[in-house]
Amino acid sequence: MERLDKIIAGTGKYSRREVKELVRQGRVVVDGRLASSPEEKVDADAVCLLVDGQSLDCRRYTYLMLHKPAGVLSARVDGRQQTVLDLLPPELRKRDLSPVGRLDKDTEGLLLLTNHGELTHRLLSPRYHVDKVYYARVEGVLTAADTAAFAGGMVLADGLECLPAGLEILAAGETSECLVTLREGKFHQVKRMLAARGKPVTYLKRLSMGALRLDDTLAPGEFRLHRVQKPGVQGLSRPGASPGQILNSLFSGYHISK
Repeated sequence: MERLDKIIAGTGKYSRREVKELVRQGRVVVDGRLASSPEEKVDADAVCLLVDGQSLDCRRYTYLMLHKPAGVLSARVDGRQQTVLDLLPPELRKRDLSPVGRLDKDTEGLLLLTNHGELTHRLLSPRYHVDKVYYARVEGVLTAADTAAFAGGMVLADGLECLPAGLEILAAGETSECLVTLREGKFHQVKRMLAARGKPVTYLKRLSMGALRLDDTLAPGEFRLHRVQKPGVQGLSRPGASPGQILNSLFSGYHISK
């Protein structure tokens, strides 16, 4: 249970001072009744709040699927360059969201953002191997030998050891296309593995992470938002929940925003 003014201010739409004034003016409704005080205690994950007759979503955890565009940093803040948080409206930027992992600046595709630290840790933990699938265009002709090299695991010239990975050839020619499946996420890994095979990447896009696939209807820079009402009920807080179960439960009945 938390103070009403803290919960409403946590949505990013109002300051605590503004909340106190809203309550004083009788503009805040809590579970069908007028709020009695900005200090009253409510359950953020269960309460029904109205401000000026409009429903206010104040649930604790926020989950966001972003189609990251190329040219944007997978970071919270940067003094010189645009970050993924700069793509969000002000009220979401105030929700303490962080990217789950990262995509290179020139890579586009699926990126999760959340303020649920436990979930982020579980998805990135080496204990769980969450498959990540990328679409890549490369220079040069991809062959079965490249697929075999990926499947066997690779040791790059700088000593980096890569776990076995998937390489499905979609088109082979002067410019080739493929799907790469990784179970880890080392620095520039897809690009470095393909470059080691003499096939430099010209375009890279992440399509999926575990069971969660980027929706084709999301244009670069658009996102889908979902707030889980009771994380424990959906298994997000169960120690035994796998990343696949977590991701399967996250994004259903959510909306697209720009």
